[in-house]
Amino acid sequence: MSDLFEDGPNTPPDDPGGNSPEYTVSELSGAVKRVIEGEFGLVRVRGEIGRVSRPASGHMYFDLKDDRSVIAAISWKGQVSKMQVRPEEGMEVVATGRMTTFPGQSKYQLIVEDIAPAGAGALMAMLEARRKALAAEGLFDANRKRGLPYLPKVIGVVTSPSGAVIRDILHRLRDRFPRHVLIWPVAVQGQACAPEVAAAIRGFNAIKPGGPIPRPDLIIVARGGGSLEDLWGFNEEIVVRAAAESDIPLISAVGHETDTTLIDYASDRRAPTPTAAAEMAVPVRMELLAGLDGQGARLSRAIVQTVGQRGQRLRDLGRALPRLDTLTQAAAQRFDLWSGRLGGALVMATSTKRSALDRVAAPMRPRLLLDLVARRRDRLDERHRALTQAQLLRLERAGERLLSRAERLQSAKTNAFSKASSEIAKERVRLAGLDARLQAAPKLRFADLGKRLDALDRTRQTLGYAETLLRGYAVVRGEAGVVTSKAAAETAGALEIEFHDGRLALGTGPAKPGAPKTPPKAPPTGQGSLF
Repeated sequence: MSDLFEDGPNTPPDDPGGNSPEYTVSELSGAVKRVIEGEFGLVRVRGEIGRVSRPASGHMYFDLKDDRSVIAAISWKGQVSKMQVRPEEGMEVVATGRMTTFPGQSKYQLIVEDIAPAGAGALMAMLEARRKALAAEGLFDANRKRGLPYLPKVIGVVTSPSGAVIRDILHRLRDRFPRHVLIWPVAVQGQACAPEVAAAIRGFNAIKPGGPIPRPDLIIVARGGGSLEDLWGFNEEIVVRAAAESDIPLISAVGHETDTTLIDYASDRRAPTPTAAAEMAVPVRMELLAGLDGQGARLSRAIVQTVGQRGQRLRDLGRALPRLDTLTQAAAQRFDLWSGRLGGALVMATSTKRSALDRVAAPMRPRLLLDLVARRRDRLDERHRALTQAQLLRLERAGERLLSRAERLQSAKTNAFSKASSEIAKERVRLAGLDARLQAAPKLRFADLGKRLDALDRTRQTLGYAETLLRGYAVVRGEAGVVTSKAAAETAGALEIEFHDGRLALGTGPAKPGAPKTPPKAPPTGQGSLF
């Protein structure tokens, strides 16, 4: 192995390890680098591209992978500019280059000089098949997509609470138009990503309006950029169906502008970045205020301009009108003319009317007036007779109707009296029955109470003092009263036993010397006590 090193190993003369050489880290890394570059000078590698990165330097970093292994690859800026096919994540390619190592990170990598497509990658092929299947079901149709609310009151955000995405969204909302934000924390990559994101979308839709938790008017599903594997959770069918079934408008902001996932097709609007999603969600408050101020200024200017134009128009029309005295001069002249002719016209009209009256009054005679009066009198008499007959006929008909109603009233009165008499008889019978029951009730009550009193008396006798003595019991009395124990009986001066048929006095028991004898007490009167 010593021939791999240019300078040879550095072995101290007094090495306690014997003949084992010592190498520096750089020497060992250089030796590995020369071996790998010597053995793999030019290679062609077939694999699927993943995790493409293009920093500002112009170089391109990516991975080549298959189902078991991953090789880091890099193309320098000059090589990238010569490539006819720019690698994209998920493409299956054949990369031509040379193997080398990167001592700074202790890894080997492939310096790619040229890339040729070798067909679609396995992940991309599966993704495309899934996209076509879901599109055939109509989940991506444009007519299913809803418009976004102009100014949502509450915005629900489905993302990781610890990433930079949520801070960007909140910062952008705060700058544009502050809104109430509900954050549903989820995993944005890994196996838990898809079920948690689908549950979050359905959970926001399950919130009832008017409840303790406000229902969002808009949902944003957001995640930062990453590889196809990192974003794969947003390509799962459960997430796509949850986004398509959402009743709340949904914005998809997964990855960067070049990243595309299936949730982008099912959402109502796709945002290239999470920040752009926040910009789509709300307008700029200051722009709205400025627009409102501008509209108010335009309105004020329009009002002032309209009032000025109307005033100018009124003044123009006023100048076009004739003077007031000009309008009245012709009418005053006509009035003077006709007032001068009025006197003669009145005299002529009176003369004409008088001549017409004379012509009409000439043929009129007193006889004609008398005939007219006689004809009018005859007509008046005829009308009087007709009126009298009509009045008599009307009175006769009214009398007939009155008699008919009187007969009906008499019949109704008879029926009412008969019905009332029947009801009175029934009530009398019922009253008599109630009276009989009332008379018998005290007797029955007293008999029942007597029976209860007898039963109570029998109970009293059964539990009484005398009855207890009849059952074989006896009462033992001493000088101090009733004796209830053997010890009390032994110390008593005299004992008296009461049976049911009398009392029995016993001799004195043991007494102290010199103690006076106590005469027996008179038997108590009354029932006494068993105790």
